[in-house]
Amino acid sequence: WTQGLAAFSVSLGSAVVGFSSAYTSPALESMKQPGSTLNITEQQASWIGSLMPLSALLGGIIGGPLVETLGRKKTILLTAIPFGISFILIAFATNIGMIMAGRSLAGFCVGIASLALPVYLGEVIQPDVRGTLGLLPTAIGNGGILVCFLAGKYLDWSKLAMFGACLPIPFFILMFLIPETPRWFIGKKMDGKAKKSLEWLRGKNADISKEMSELQKTTELSKSNKTSIIEVFNKKYLCPFSISIGLMFFQQLSGINAVIFYTVTIFKDAGSTIDSNLSAIIVGLVNLGATLIATALIDRIGRKVLMYISNCVMATTLFILGVFFYMKNNGTDMTQYGWIPLASFVIYVIGFSIGSGPIPWLMMGEILPAKIRGTAASLVTSFNWACTFLVTKTFVDLTQLLGSHGAFWLFGVICLFSLAFVIIFVPETRGRSLEDIERYYMG
Repeated sequence: WTQGLAAFSVSLGSAVVGFSSAYTSPALESMKQPGSTLNITEQQASWIGSLMPLSALLGGIIGGPLVETLGRKKTILLTAIPFGISFILIAFATNIGMIMAGRSLAGFCVGIASLALPVYLGEVIQPDVRGTLGLLPTAIGNGGILVCFLAGKYLDWSKLAMFGACLPIPFFILMFLIPETPRWFIGKKMDGKAKKSLEWLRGKNADISKEMSELQKTTELSKSNKTSIIEVFNKKYLCPFSISIGLMFFQQLSGINAVIFYTVTIFKDAGSTIDSNLSAIIVGLVNLGATLIATALIDRIGRKVLMYISNCVMATTLFILGVFFYMKNNGTDMTQYGWIPLASFVIYVIGFSIGSGPIPWLMMGEILPAKIRGTAASLVTSFNWACTFLVTKTFVDLTQLLGSHGAFWLFGVICLFSLAFVIIFVPETRGRSLEDIERYYMG
């Protein structure tokens, strides 16, 4: 249960991340309402939306050195107070500048957290439950998104931000109850503390001697010299690093952010009378439900099988969406098929949430070798946020260029490439210890 507590405490940080990511969706709607104290232009709205991935990119870069020097736990703990401040800035904003500042600060923390959480969990959880507990942040993060949509239905942007400012408090308190990872302690030559931490995690009566010596061995091997950015591109590390980058690339280019971005329009085009906030809540529920299913399955059927299902489901639904909009844009009367985009959209989100969404983050904490873990994870995280920014910012231009049907088809083709990538290059890590995975790559 102590591993469960560790996973849960860290995952509360994920709920704050989820809430922060989702905040602009209901908040921008409320800022545009007549009688709002802030008047924002479309251009400003677009920047408020995309400032977060941009500063998360920066947070990802800085998070790498932080998890190595301060430790995994302190780095995660460090994000709690700035998260609170970012929402307070927004809640009391009297001008756009304060909102931009708040979003930038929140994004910075999101970048650090999205890097530190998988690294921490990868290092404290036993192999047989690492999938299930490792997906807990994703599940609770989706819970945070859902809470934001639900609260956004009743609160205006300022009250919603006040609510957001309270969320980091339980996370901050719980983080004090759990230890730093044994692996970080050993790397810093604090074997006594590492033993205490491992005892806490595995339970008082567990025999930890074997695991402890395994840890010391791998850490010794990887301690021989300092890690620089250049080291990550060393031939022996290139394989796990490239797999991690590839997974993130395909995760973002499956068009998930663009499709979520289009939720309201898709629901409107489907001719459904559901109001836009409710449609977002439905998506949030589907997202959460699917992640919980993945959590139950991941240690039974493995990472790769879930990725196969995920990519096939996403490609199929994207092609169907493309055909629907192609016929609609060419003047075919599609009114009796209004349910198609809606159904495709929901199934697409399920497909994403059981594989392509959570697994790249989980595997980042699993396949990167200990020696380069912090540095490489920070590059991988920043790369992910750079892709998010690109997809979100260019999606409107893409639909103008290719038509909405063309954009969906393009994303569908990318999902097929992703499937091939997983089949050929990605290893199955289910039930294997991190030391085992590392030996596999280091030969």
